[in-house]
Amino acid sequence: MAGSASMDAEFIEAMTCGRPGTSGARRNCRGHRFKFALMGLVALLALGYLHVEQAQAQSAGGANAQAPRPWGQNPDGMRVYLWAGLKSHQPGQHDYPQFLADWSKILTEHGAVVDGGFHAPRAADLAHTDVVVIYKGDAGYLSDEDKAALESYVKRGGGLVSLHDSLCGPDPGYFASLVGGAKKHGEVNYTLGAPIPYTVVDAGDPIMKSMGNITLFDEAFYSMTWAHDPGIHVLATAVIPGTPSAGAHKGEVVPQIWTYEHTIPGGEAARAFVWMQGHEYANFANYQIQLMLLRGIAWAAKKPVDTLVDYVPPPPAARAQPAATKP
Repeated sequence: MAGSASMDAEFIEAMTCGRPGTSGARRNCRGHRFKFALMGLVALLALGYLHVEQAQAQSAGGANAQAPRPWGQNPDGMRVYLWAGLKSHQPGQHDYPQFLADWSKILTEHGAVVDGGFHAPRAADLAHTDVVVIYKGDAGYLSDEDKAALESYVKRGGGLVSLHDSLCGPDPGYFASLVGGAKKHGEVNYTLGAPIPYTVVDAGDPIMKSMGNITLFDEAFYSMTWAHDPGIHVLATAVIPGTPSAGAHKGEVVPQIWTYEHTIPGGEAARAFVWMQGHEYANFANYQIQLMLLRGIAWAAKKPVDTLVDYVPPPPAARAQPAATKP
């Protein structure tokens, strides 16, 4: 208390310093003013230091905190990366962004853990990925960095799913080595929109258990470059329809759905599943196609083929009941 009284006296003396009729008028006030200015500065610095420490503590706590799990996500599900692209072609066709939006929800609802984007997956994206699903025009155009990341992923046994023109690029031989078949960009090797009649050639394959010999209005590809030793396992073919772009290829029977198993030298066995339709985006909603894709994705991820189809989400957690209060 004595110290407080002394400080109060000094403060009063400093505030009255230099006023006529006070003791401050008879003193040199500079020392008092400097002293209290210094005390104020010290107090401000101390307060600022305290705020910095509090902010750092909060930041450290936030960095160590675990983010809440996305709503409805199965934390133990297979990990899927959706590699999409910007939309091209006419309305309703090649709607890659809509695929990313729709199938991120569909796969999550079927028990997968989904990531994705409009760029080729990087090494960090692939580190914990089971299968990459590609729906992007001309995905065969890869930078050296993207190639290295994808090859390393496939070498450790990572799965690929290629949809429609994802297998198009400048070097079909290279992309065929990853997914079993590919086509060269810039060549006329497509029918454009036409009825595409499927003939299921391996109805016993579990991927095709819900598929029949249906006809889709879509687009088929021909003049393919195929992998050899090993080659593809054909699931369904189509007869190339007579369109202006098909020309002399009318009537050819070309695989349109297949699986491919291979091993990059020094690596583990890897799988790829390919569906060459998807020109018309509405066909992704076809019930038979959707079940086939879910099974093909699971197969490529080396999971039981019906993992996604049969997934049943757990019931919502019961709400906590308020504690009973005594009357």
